[in-house]
Amino acid sequence: MNFEYNTTRNELILAEYGRNVQNMVKYIIELPDLEERNKYAQAVIDLMGFLNPHLRDVADFKHKLWDHLHIISGYKIDVDCPYPKPTPEDALVKPQHIGYPQQKITYKHYGKTVETMIEKAKAVEEPERRAAMVQGIANFMKMAYVTWNKDSVADETILKNLRELSGGQLELDENINLNKVEFKPQVARPTNNNRGRQNNNKGRQNNNNRPARNNNNPKQRH
Repeated sequence: MNFEYNTTRNELILAEYGRNVQNMVKYIIELPDLEERNKYAQAVIDLMGFLNPHLRDVADFKHKLWDHLHIISGYKIDVDCPYPKPTPEDALVKPQHIGYPQQKITYKHYGKTVETMIEKAKAVEEPERRAAMVQGIANFMKMAYVTWNKDSVADETILKNLRELSGGQLELDENINLNKVEFKPQVARPTNNNRGRQNNNKGRQNNNNRPARNNNNPKQRH
């Protein structure tokens, strides 16, 4: 028996669609009639969309499928495409480099957003509104601290960090209580097997708790 290995097959151009789709596209290329090629091409497009449903969330979903059809064919398929046909040169174009923001963050567990909010609060002149913003920022800082450090934190630490980040311009009273935040580890839910064991154990316990049958009781004899 002769076995066919992937290493002996033709290169799989787009692996997410599989070899069968690639073979279908190859078959369509060799069809002599344009109308027949269009019909089969549309069927393959529908199949490609079914195999990759996550592409439905991508902008121009149908356009991308048709581009992939041309790529799988090696840009040889001749069909009436509802979109501009891609060329091999398009695949060589590199996207523009997206610069990574180089920002210094004093406390990474608070993030850059907290520093931005502090700058906004410093610019507020109305006392009541400013106090409400500072209170909200402090509560958020406590939540962020617990989220990243998985531990409780004293309000004094949050107030000290707030004072440092604001350059001493934002403060809260020392006796103020911030929102209570606690880190609670996830408790694994019992699996079906564990539930079955628990039910069996309960059954055994109930049987053990039943009073023993007295064989000497004449009322229990038949």
